[in-house]
Amino acid sequence: MSTTFTIDTSTSRANPTPAPMKRLTVPAIQRRKIEGRTEQPLVMLTAYTVRMAQLLDPHCDILLVGDSLGQVIYGLPSTLGVTLDMMCAHGAAVVRGSYHSVVVVDMPFGSYEASPEQAFASASRLLADTGCAAVKLEGGQAMAPTIRFLSERGIPVMAHIGLTPQAVNALGGYGARGRSQQEHEKILADAKAVADAGAFAMVLEGVLEPIAVAVTHSADVPVIGIGASAECDGQVLVAEDMLGLFERTPRFVKRFDDLAGRISAAVGTYADAVRSRRFPGPEQTYAPKD
Repeated sequence: MSTTFTIDTSTSRANPTPAPMKRLTVPAIQRRKIEGRTEQPLVMLTAYTVRMAQLLDPHCDILLVGDSLGQVIYGLPSTLGVTLDMMCAHGAAVVRGSYHSVVVVDMPFGSYEASPEQAFASASRLLADTGCAAVKLEGGQAMAPTIRFLSERGIPVMAHIGLTPQAVNALGGYGARGRSQQEHEKILADAKAVADAGAFAMVLEGVLEPIAVAVTHSADVPVIGIGASAECDGQVLVAEDMLGLFERTPRFVKRFDDLAGRISAAVGTYADAVRSRRFPGPEQTYAPKD
């Protein structure tokens, strides 16, 4: 039986309780694509904490503990400063807070590129320390041997091609990929290489829509788009972007709420109540017993 968490009102801490739902598996995700088509698109969002995992999990097929936590949680300028320790800590929190979704944890920059053996050491630690179901790594043809090495040793791998944020310095920025014929051909070749190497799914980020459609229709494994196309087998966004927690969001993000505005308003109301001594009131204080 899987585990989820509820809030214990006496301590305000999360405590495990049995959940009567079986967690999705990597093979179940793979089986969603039948004869080149996924009838019901896969829903994937990032999560970095127990509470966010609790809220997102019932609605998602996959929760991604992305290295985007470097920017979202830690305020770093890019994902390059994220460490394996960070990914282990946040990955374990998301696994503890979920019971339904497949949890995938990003392998941070510098933890897998040197060799397949280095990648195995990092990936096996992520699985052991977090309880996640799979890891994600960036790169196409160059990383295919590593994907094969991990897959053959029992570590499910989600690939990430197109715009790869860990390579931002080499790419020269975060612009959409595939504008030249050379880039177009490379993305198609990368997609084929990672699928042939054993990736169970791939994230396709920031590419021209016709390329995303071509990759989705040609790949045997699910293709999860971000800044790609609605024709992909699923979609992923950074949850904080989708919820409107940041003023600036990338072009490919649709803001489904304005939580930043709502939080600011709520905090403003709280501040006014404190300064006017309307809070705490009788309902939030303890009277002596008779």
